[in-house]
Amino acid sequence: MTKQYQAHIYVTLRPSVLDPAGTAVKSGLAQMGYDNVEQIRIGKYIELMLQATDEVTAKEQLELICDRLLANPVIENYRFDLIDISRKEAKGNSSGRQQATHP
Repeated sequence: MTKQYQAHIYVTLRPSVLDPAGTAVKSGLAQMGYDNVEQIRIGKYIELMLQATDEVTAKEQLELICDRLLANPVIENYRFDLIDISRKEAKGNSSGRQQATHP
């Protein structure tokens, strides 16, 4: 039996990588009078739904998806929250949320 999972994926630049978009936003905020902003890092947020036989399989698939397509492992880190939608629907308000982080 397969279960349905929802993944919330966060992709960010590694701390050692320059972030020109973050620098541009910081400069724009300073020009608007927000001098108190010290650092901005720009990233990506992705939601996807997938079906897998179990949580371990879903996590393995997500790691491959992130490594191969959604993130560039040379310059980016990613993490994801995995929610078992099947369990949530069956039990009402139970979150079923699992988190994984990959530098």
